[in-house]
Parts: sequence; structure tokens; C-alpha cells
Amino acid sequence: MAAPPSAASACSGERWPPLESSPDVFNQFMWSLGVPQGEAEVHDVYGLDYDALATVPQPVLAVIFCFPDPPESSSHPSEEVLATQHKETSDDVYFIQQIESLGNACGTIALLHAVGNACSESLLDNSCLDLFFQSTASMDPYERARVLEKDDDIARAHSLAASAGDTELPDDVEEHYICFVALNGTLYELDGMKGGQKKHGSTSPESLLQDAVHIIKDIMHKIPSSMNFNVMVLSRTLK
Repeated sequence: MAAPPSAASACSGERWPPLESSPDVFNQFMWSLGVPQGEAEVHDVYGLDYDALATVPQPVLAVIFCFPDPPESSSHPSEEVLATQHKETSDDVYFIQQIESLGNACGTIALLHAVGNACSESLLDNSCLDLFFQSTASMDPYERARVLEKDDDIARAHSLAASAGDTELPDDVEEHYICFVALNGTLYELDGMKGGQKKHGSTSPESLLQDAVHIIKDIMHKIPSSMNFNVMVLSRTLK
């Protein structure tokens, strides 16, 4: 029998409720935090075949994947483990860990990974995200998580985004968000529940979506009993 949730985890669930995997939710969320509306936009990916991928607005800056998290990987690593895992990360990649007190913040963390690695230079001056990335630039992933945990502005925007979805989600959701980005010719998988970023070989801004989809298909293949998958992209808005 599972142990009853602690008061801390209950509070973290209230402060960081799950986000619906919807472009409308993610767009309003990131625009409210300081991503200029005319700079980038989140879009649904309606299929993983060649023809469907060809309709996705380019250029793609990041790929956000929502999928059922297998039970063996859904528990939070201990605080001690997370605090010592930052050595696995690279200064070139902006990475933040999902500590237990961040509850269901994986959607927000995926968005932070997308924006922080792909378009942080375009943020509105002194916006929530601009200040957050500036203040955490020199920190390790665990320290960034601690700053996010205490950031009332981002937490408030997260809660508003969670309430804006069309679907009422329980606190004990089984789905998890991760992000894929292309940096310096390398495809990175960014999962806040892991110790650091994972390299998946070479890629380019032009092939990021197709290369990420190969990894996504592998993940889907390992969870054949579920249909709860959703892929979105963060694309730069062409002017």
C-alpha cells in the first residue's frame, strides 16, 4: 500500500498543479511571462509521419513531448542525489531539475528548457522569465530548481495556466513533459526528473523536429498500452 502523501507534497501539488498539453495553454502562459507574442508560438503536431511533420510551422526551436511516465521512473530522486548531479550537465545547456517540492511543474520546466535554450535572448526586458534566467544563469540545475520553487510570479502564472485548460486534471497525473532542443549541432533531451541532459547525436535547426520524433517514437514503442501522447513545438514566428 502506498504511503499517504505528506503535507509538503500536498502543498506542492496545490502550488504546481498539472498543465494541460495544449498550445493555447502554453502560449498564454509563456506570453504572460515575457516571451513576446510576435517572437515565438507553440503549435500542435498532429501526426508523426512525413506529411504531418511537413505542415508544422518552421523554424522549430524546441519540441515538447507529453507522455505516460513509466512507474519505475515517475518517483522523484532524493534531494541528496539531485543536489550532487549537476556535474553531469554542460554550461552550454540550460537545465533545471524537478525536485519534489515542485509538484507537477514538469510542464513549466519543459517550457523553461525550451525558452532558456532557444529564445531567451528575445525576452521582454525585466519580465518574469528575463529576471529568472538572469538570476539563475550561473547556478547549477539543483540551485535553479530551488529558485523556481520560491518564485511566486512564475508559480502564480503556472496556476492560472493550469486553470485555463479545457480538461480538469487530477493532481496524481501519470503524464510527464520533456523537451528536445538543438544546441551546437547536438540533439539534447531535457527531462527535469533526470540528473542532466541526454545527448542523442547530431542534429540541426532544420532537422530538429524529425530527429526528435525518432526518439519520441522509441519512447512510445516502450509504452504500447497507452494512447496518452502529445507532441508540441515551439516555433519562431516569421515576420
